[in-house]
Amino acid sequence: MYDWRKMTPKQREETLALRQTLKAPWHSPPHWDIEGEHNYLVSAACYEHAPYIAFSARRMAECEAAVLAVCAEHCLDTFAWCVLPNHYHLLVRTDRIKVLRRMLGLFHGRSSRAWNLEEGKTGRKVWFNCFEKGMKSEGHFYATMNYVHHNPVKDGYVEKWTDWPVSSAREFLERMGKEAAARMWREYPVMDYGMGWDDLGLGDWKKWERLRKEEGEAR
Repeated sequence: MYDWRKMTPKQREETLALRQTLKAPWHSPPHWDIEGEHNYLVSAACYEHAPYIAFSARRMAECEAAVLAVCAEHCLDTFAWCVLPNHYHLLVRTDRIKVLRRMLGLFHGRSSRAWNLEEGKTGRKVWFNCFEKGMKSEGHFYATMNYVHHNPVKDGYVEKWTDWPVSSAREFLERMGKEAAARMWREYPVMDYGMGWDDLGLGDWKKWERLRKEEGEAR
């Protein structure tokens, strides 16, 4: 299992240096007036959640670079991303979601073959699925962004966003500013994201946002 916390300072520097040489693209922090109709959370998981991506630090970095290269070609914006040992998340804006999904599928095919050859496990099923979830509102979008950046912490790999090297968290905090990022975290909490509340319909989402705002004003 890939464990950033157990790396020596030198190993961390080498991993970050490798990531920089791969030139992972970064577009821009989100604007506060983003409309949600073409914004998606795209997620893909390894088969049976096995940590195939975490075979090595190089594979983690190359996986990040590969999926972001696909996004650079087929997305209007790439707002946030995170690559974990057994899955990845992308928060993007695109008007070609079907093409994006197909191209990510082609990457899954190429990487499956390459990784299996590398490990001498030809025929092994590496990826399970890739799916997208449309953002229903501004609140849904920003809570999702917080979720993507918080994922390594939630899964117990690190204690802080910036401790995880294979995500957009570092660039996000540098460009957005810690104060603005902290405000977004307070205003759009992750709560139990992924446990059903993020599947609410648009009307329910507006109700949730109104209640959240009323609760904040009452404090």
